[in-house]
Amino acid sequence: MVVILGPTASGKTRLAVRLAKDQGGEIISADSRQVYRGMDLGTGKDLLDYTLEGVAIPFHLVDIVEPLEEFHLFAYQRLFHRCFKDVTARGALPVLVGGSGMYLEAVIRSYDLQEVPENKDLRRELDNLDMDALASRLRAIQPDLHNKTDLLDRERLLRAIEIAEVTRVKRAQPADGMPDINPLASGLWPHASDTGPPVSGIWPLVIGVRWERAVLRRRITDRLHARLQSGMVEEVAALHQRGVSWERLYHFGLEYRYISQYLQGLTSFDDMAKTLNTRIHQFAKRQDTWFRRMERLGVVIHWIPGDDYAALRSLMDRFPG
Repeated sequence: MVVILGPTASGKTRLAVRLAKDQGGEIISADSRQVYRGMDLGTGKDLLDYTLEGVAIPFHLVDIVEPLEEFHLFAYQRLFHRCFKDVTARGALPVLVGGSGMYLEAVIRSYDLQEVPENKDLRRELDNLDMDALASRLRAIQPDLHNKTDLLDRERLLRAIEIAEVTRVKRAQPADGMPDINPLASGLWPHASDTGPPVSGIWPLVIGVRWERAVLRRRITDRLHARLQSGMVEEVAALHQRGVSWERLYHFGLEYRYISQYLQGLTSFDDMAKTLNTRIHQFAKRQDTWFRRMERLGVVIHWIPGDDYAALRSLMDRFPG
């Protein structure tokens, strides 16, 4: 399998599609938001990019659930392995592409994910606590909290505490190969093998797309303006009209969060666009930090400069199999 990862607006999907066309491949998405139908511009699906020179490249794990449905890492990993088997059974090359670090790691580092059941006794204990007390409880268990949006919704906060309690117990027990990550947002506790072949039997060639910082910043800003002009505000409004609450839209990420605030009259369009631009730049930095962390954990990422397809093909030529 080939993995192409990179920050938002890095052009990784176009590179992946070009590679899939040349190598007889199919795309498998590793994006935590592109699974939702009707969320196109805000998630940067760029569906037109999956057709190159008149050839439609098959792609998977995009537009598979409704925005009102819950989707998490455990479901993604199961669907990924199903897609992987189907693609390879057809003799096609699986090309995994995305920027959602935890989704990528769940595949690359072969997490053995286990669901955390609801703890009714714990929920009764927490029932009388207000949001501040619940947030303090969660931070006491998990001071390096990864998913801050868990602090903004009571049900998500209760679920995060529920998972954190299981995580705390498991951390106190000796275990081999546990990854240094916080999986609270997914509702799961991962185990991983960091030596030898992945337990899934998948050997990935991981290629990262990297731009000079000033160039990436310009690409992010230009892309945001294009998406706003193409109807991203109208997309968010349509989702709300379909029954997606403002609170749920807030949890779908930056674009949906700040556009929701604008649609509710809490900010002006110009202020919304300016703040959103800044937040996306910050998000791209966090993505880069995650990728560097993956490297520290032993994932070999072969970095190519920008949209250098020749460099990508050169790596492919060195890839055994």
